[in-house]
Amino acid sequence: MRRLLAKFGARWLLALLFIAIAELVVLGHLPATLVDRLDVIAYDMRLRIQDGGLDPRVVIVDIDEKSLTALGRWPWSRDTIARLVDKLDGKYFARAVGFDVVFSEPDTSSGYDKLESLARHELHDVQGFPELVRALKPRFDYDARLARALQDRPTILGYYLSSEPGAVSKGGLPPPAFTEADLGGRAVDAYAYRTHTGNLEKLQAAARAAGFFNPTPDADGTIRRLPLLVRLGDGYHESLALATARVALGASAIQPVFFSEDETLLSGDAHRGYGALKAIRMNSKPRATVIPLDRDLTALVSYRGPGGPRGGQYRYVSAVDVLQEKVPMEVLADAIVLVGTTAAGLKDLRATPVNIDYPGVELHANIVSSILDAQFKHEPDFSLGIQLLQVAALGIALGLLLPVLAPLPAILVSLAATAGVVWLNLWMYRSLDWVLPVAVPLLLAGALFIANLAWGYLFEYRRGRAMVSLFGEYVAPELVAEMAADPQRYSMEGESHELTVLFCDVRGFTTISEGLDPNSLREYINIYLTAMSEDIRGNRGTLDKYIGDAVMAFWGAPVSLPDHAQRAVASALRMQATANSLNKDFAARGWPLLKIGIGLNTGDMRVGDMGSKIRRAYTVMGDAVNLASRLEGITKVYGVGIAVGPGTRDAATAYAWRELDRVRVKGKNEPVPIYEPIDLEAELDATRREELRQWHEALALVRGQRWDEADDLMNKLLALDPGCGLYRLYRDRIAWYRQHPPGDDWDGVTSFDTK
Repeated sequence: MRRLLAKFGARWLLALLFIAIAELVVLGHLPATLVDRLDVIAYDMRLRIQDGGLDPRVVIVDIDEKSLTALGRWPWSRDTIARLVDKLDGKYFARAVGFDVVFSEPDTSSGYDKLESLARHELHDVQGFPELVRALKPRFDYDARLARALQDRPTILGYYLSSEPGAVSKGGLPPPAFTEADLGGRAVDAYAYRTHTGNLEKLQAAARAAGFFNPTPDADGTIRRLPLLVRLGDGYHESLALATARVALGASAIQPVFFSEDETLLSGDAHRGYGALKAIRMNSKPRATVIPLDRDLTALVSYRGPGGPRGGQYRYVSAVDVLQEKVPMEVLADAIVLVGTTAAGLKDLRATPVNIDYPGVELHANIVSSILDAQFKHEPDFSLGIQLLQVAALGIALGLLLPVLAPLPAILVSLAATAGVVWLNLWMYRSLDWVLPVAVPLLLAGALFIANLAWGYLFEYRRGRAMVSLFGEYVAPELVAEMAADPQRYSMEGESHELTVLFCDVRGFTTISEGLDPNSLREYINIYLTAMSEDIRGNRGTLDKYIGDAVMAFWGAPVSLPDHAQRAVASALRMQATANSLNKDFAARGWPLLKIGIGLNTGDMRVGDMGSKIRRAYTVMGDAVNLASRLEGITKVYGVGIAVGPGTRDAATAYAWRELDRVRVKGKNEPVPIYEPIDLEAELDATRREELRQWHEALALVRGQRWDEADDLMNKLLALDPGCGLYRLYRDRIAWYRQHPPGDDWDGVTSFDTK
């Protein structure tokens, strides 16, 4: 740890500084104009890539250019609007009809006012004329006609709010959803207005409900959220979208849902004080509908797509087609209808993240869809905690990793971390409907990467490249990068260490080479050597050399590995599995099957730069190396794929072992026990464990010259595994020893006179 601190401590402290700055930005203690802007851009990108598909539940009756051409310029007479309502409710049975327009002025288009003036003045003395005019009033009073059409129908009118200086209220106003008295003295942040421009009193009284349709653009003029409730006087009034959804769901009341004190303390949101509104609840049937609220009693608009008649998210039908009954019944039946306009001249096109000319009426449609689905994109109450945790986790991970990595891995790790942050953010957005800022962690990842890259280049990377240049000719390529990261630790001078060495050879390679043409043989051997080398390198082994079809490798140098024996055994088992896998491909090609023998041994060896003045190599030498080479050769005698010496067996304690024999190899006087690794001890099943127990019992019987008992047990083992060459070898030995007893001085050792 002291060495790591000496090498990387300065960069780790720099990472902690960056993390602290990022956390202060999240907490709002540092200016964050750029961060906020980047988060807005990221949020807008999320909106642009989502596609909600068509929502057939909501239909927009469009006061479009086609309708204006057929029915005349806007505003149309209230008689026309009344006929539209009659069609939507009486003909098409719409579930609810909301108007994204306001009827604040009396309709004089019928000419009745002119007739009434004539009856009072110029033609008052014409017999019967005044009476006739009065009799015609119900027919020509279009406002009354519209009021009758609205009466007892699921109709919702729109109205406009204002706080402009000098503005005065006019028209009717629906009752508030709730009042300040219902809040119990709690302070609630909300948009507040002073005046309203509502519908004529008679129209307001006839309609089922009404809602405001004020847009609330952000500072850049883009609409990303809409208020669901605003304060006017001491009342809180519902938006057109909220009122329309409420009527469609058959709800009659809206109740506020408050944060508890504990929730507020846990949330940490600066804009929410104790008692702030958490959500609103509608008494809809069959179950209540709960709508979460964002800051200032708003809701983020979950734009389903680019909007408009060709956007594909909502069906648009021309108002004139409704009046002429040209719209198919299934389009409007039981649908929630919003009456609005896409005509550019009527100025209800809004700037949004998905379209700069987005129909205002479709803003309300998106909110209605979210209410119907009970699914709102929102910033969760614990957003601050998630951001702090994300910044800390990302910063610590990159802060610790980047200093120890070379440039290319550092780039890959940084890209992976950035992709992970983006993926997590998108997953929470799509799966949990959470809208979380993402700019701070991304900026932190970028800052840490740039700082470490600059530091590494200026202070360490050039030194590492010198190490690569000096030793790259000798050291295995897969270890050069790690050595270059800390060049002072490594030297090419010869040293003595405990290492594990491996030899691998192909059985019957002469026969294989005779059965293949030169090109096929070259491809065969290349595939085999590549696969074996990858298994070795995958466990941090050092590839020493290829000797024809043989592979030599070792573990524990030049990079020290405390578990070098474990890794070597794992590699050997993996190499055998890879050979079996290769045989499927070889068989399909008509090639001879591959069978390999592997010898492993652990012990003290001399490792370093060895050779002549003409050619040198980084390799290992010693008695332990020679034993590994001998063990590879005698694997074929015992019919096993791997044979290891006692040093490896004692060091790799995680594995279960089968003792093969005690042998005296060529060049050594002292006998040594040899073993075969079976599997990880923890993964050995009961059947295999019992078979191993019986084998070692049989081996003890052989060494005790109890031939009959040994033969019986060996036959039982062969019944369990008829193809086992080891069991057949010992059955034959037992038969031979019965005929040629070894004598009382027999030590149970098998001697080998060849390599």
